[in-house]
Amino acid sequence: MALGRIQSAIVKQLLEMKLLDAEASEKIMTLSQDLTGDALDQLLLKEYGLTEFRLLVAKSRVFGMNPISLSRFQIDPDVLERFPMEMCREHRVVPLGMVGDFVVVAFANPFEMNAVNEIQEATGLQVVRLLANSHEIDQKLKKDASAEKVEFGDVVEAIGEEFGDDQDVKAEDLEDEESGPIIQLANRIVEDAYKEGASDIHVEPGEKELMVRYRIDGVCQEKLKLPKKVAGAIVARFKIMSNLDIAERRLPQDGRIIFKQYTKKNIDIDLRVSTAPLNHGEGIVMRILDKEKSTLPMPALGFSEDNLLRYRNVIQQPYGMILHCGPTGSGKSMTLYSALNEINSPELVIRTAEDPIEYTLAGINQMQMSRQIGLTFASALRAFLRQDPDIILVGEIRDKETANIAVEAALTGHLLLSTLHTNDAPGTIARLTDMGIEPFMISSSLLCVCAQRLMRRVCKKCRVAYEPEGREKDLIEAALGWSGTIYKHNPRGCPNCNGLGYRGRVGIHELMQISDELVQAINDEKETAELKKIAMRNGMRTLHQDSMLKVKEGLSTIEEALANVPPDL
Repeated sequence: MALGRIQSAIVKQLLEMKLLDAEASEKIMTLSQDLTGDALDQLLLKEYGLTEFRLLVAKSRVFGMNPISLSRFQIDPDVLERFPMEMCREHRVVPLGMVGDFVVVAFANPFEMNAVNEIQEATGLQVVRLLANSHEIDQKLKKDASAEKVEFGDVVEAIGEEFGDDQDVKAEDLEDEESGPIIQLANRIVEDAYKEGASDIHVEPGEKELMVRYRIDGVCQEKLKLPKKVAGAIVARFKIMSNLDIAERRLPQDGRIIFKQYTKKNIDIDLRVSTAPLNHGEGIVMRILDKEKSTLPMPALGFSEDNLLRYRNVIQQPYGMILHCGPTGSGKSMTLYSALNEINSPELVIRTAEDPIEYTLAGINQMQMSRQIGLTFASALRAFLRQDPDIILVGEIRDKETANIAVEAALTGHLLLSTLHTNDAPGTIARLTDMGIEPFMISSSLLCVCAQRLMRRVCKKCRVAYEPEGREKDLIEAALGWSGTIYKHNPRGCPNCNGLGYRGRVGIHELMQISDELVQAINDEKETAELKKIAMRNGMRTLHQDSMLKVKEGLSTIEEALANVPPDL
C-alpha cells in the first residue's frame, strides 16, 4: 500500500527543501508498508538523518502553519494558568501568550479544531495556531503541571498536620517564604483572587470554620472553607505581610501588602489590609490594587453620549468644584483618575491627596495621607494652596474642615475634584450643608455633582432576548418612554462568563450640572426633592433612568438595574 496523501505531501515538501534527494524520495514514496505519521517520522529521523526541527518546518508548510520549537521556549505560568490543564492534555496544546484579542497556542495535531473552539469559548479570544512537536508539548505539559500552583486542599491538609487547635502561632514560623504550608496558602489565596479578577478578599472566622470570599464584579462569592484551627495562623501571616502587630488582637489595624515581595510570579499588586476583632476571632478584608492596571479612557466608563459631552465640558473649566458621590466600590476613583488623565498636560500643575494612592499617574504629583503623623486631607489641602496648583484632587471630603478648604480652593481659581458619600447627586447639597458650609458658598463653588454606581454587564455570549411584560415593561416605559426587546442573563451561563451569566461591569451616572435655577434653589435652601426636580428639568438623567438606558442598550438587565438603584418616585 502506498503512502497516504498527507505523508506523500510531507515527503514532496522535503524534496523541495532539498532535505531529501530524488532517489530517497522515490524510495520512500514506493514503500509497500502502510506507514502512519509516527512511523514515517521515525524513518526520516533515523535512516535519513533529518533533524526534528527540519521535519517540523516541512510539516508546517504542508499544513499552512508556522513552526515553533518548544525545547527552549519559556512558557509564562500566568498564561498557562488561564487554561484548564485537562483540556491542554486532552488536545495536546500549549498556550504560549496573549496579544490584544489573540491567544497564541502550540498544537501537536494540525487537524485538532475542537480545541480551537473550546479555547475561543473559554477566553473570548481568537486563536493563532502554531505547529510543535508532540513530544515537546507533552514534556511542557508534564513539567508545568508538576510546577503548578499548590492546590488549596493539599495545603489545608498539610496545615492540619502542622497547626493544632490550641497551638500558638509564632512570628518566626510565618516569615520564611520558602517553608510552611501556611505561607503557601496565604500566597495562593491572593494569587487566585487576582487571577479571578476579584476586587476584595474577605477572610472571615466563624464558629466552626474560616470562610474565604472574593468580591468579583461587585458580588461576594464563597471560595474556600478552612478548618477553624487555620484561622489564627492565616490571619497572623497576613498581618506579618502587612507589617502589623500580630500580638494586638483587640483593636482594628490598617496596613498594606506589597505582594511582589512575597511571590516569584509576575504579579505586581498591592493590597490595602484592614483587620477587625469579630465575635469568633479576627477578620481581614484586603482590597486588591493592581499597579499594572491603567486607567480607562473616558468613553469606556459607561457614560452615555450626552453625559460624556457634559462631563468633558465641566472638567475643562478653569476653576470650581466637581464632586463624585456613591458608596465604596462604585467607581468614583477610576472616573476621577480618567478625568485627570484626559486633562493632564505639561502646562498644568496637578496635585492629589489620596488615601491610599491606588494608581500612579505619570506627570501628576500624588501625596499619600498618613493620619499617624497628622497628614490629613485638610493639612494636605492647605499645603497644596501654597504650591501654585491649577488642579487639586482630594480623595474624600470627610469633615467640615476639609469641606471649607475645598470650597475656598474652588473659589480662588483652582479646579478641585473630590468624592463624597451620598446616595444621589441632589443629596450632596444637604450633606455639605450638614457639614456647616453656607448654601451661598456651595452654589458659588460647585460646577457639577456626579453620582454613580457599577452594574454587572450581561454576558454577550449567552444573554437571552425577550419582550418585557407587566411591571418590567411599565418601569422601562416610565423611565425612557420606550419599550422593545431587552435581555436577561442566562442562569446556566457559559464558559465565557464562568457560568454566571454576567461578565464585567459598566458605570451608570447621574450628572447634576449647576444652572442659574439650581443656584437660586440652593441659596433658598430648597429641599433635596425640589433640587432633584429642577436638575431633571435642566437635563439631568437620574441613576434609575441611566440604568434603564443600559438595559435598553443590551448592556445589563432589569434585575441588575433594580438591585443597584430603586425606581424614581
